[in-house]
Amino acid sequence: MPKVLITGANRGLGLEFAKQYQSDGWEVVATARESSDELNALGVRVERLDMRDLDAVAGFGARLDALDLLIANAGTYGPKEADSAEDAEAWLETMRVNTVAPYLLARSVLSLVEASRGKLVAISTRMGSIEDNSSGGFLAYRSSKTALNMAWRNLALDVKRRGVIAVMFHPGWVKTRMGGTGAPLQPAESISGMRRVIDELQPSDSGEFFGHDGDPIPW
Repeated sequence: MPKVLITGANRGLGLEFAKQYQSDGWEVVATARESSDELNALGVRVERLDMRDLDAVAGFGARLDALDLLIANAGTYGPKEADSAEDAEAWLETMRVNTVAPYLLARSVLSLVEASRGKLVAISTRMGSIEDNSSGGFLAYRSSKTALNMAWRNLALDVKRRGVIAVMFHPGWVKTRMGGTGAPLQPAESISGMRRVIDELQPSDSGEFFGHDGDPIPW
């Protein structure tokens, strides 16, 4: 039975990832800072993990004995602008959660994923694309995801010789608490699309940034 680790799985995209992989017979390890009734009802293994706690993140791999797939999904918006020292501290916290923690977690589980010749997936966003940014705003979220893309690209190059594939995804504008009610995509559609792409990934795809439908995203 293949095993997947999904962060931020108590709601939204992470919860839908957990539902779909569990339904397809995967062993699911779902992490969240705070669990939810919906996640607990799935009957998957739930582990508490606060992505702000870098010591816990860096040591998380020790809780697992095998892993085929990491989906680094947990994230936060942070301040839209930084006009004060307080805003800047919140911006740094966003970088901690959205950029540094996912990278540390990937390094923590790398030996397990290498043993299975598995995959490391980061959920990013088109809003992190420098080329695509024509509207500004959402400073902390945009910059943290841009940095995540660069960190994951570095990771992909570092682990290529170890037979591990690492890619980033833009899940689309999805109807979640973060995406809002006006979003055109349902979580099930976004996740099923990404899962199809993940299943078909080849070593030549490592380090790339894809949409939920498999189209490359400029960044």
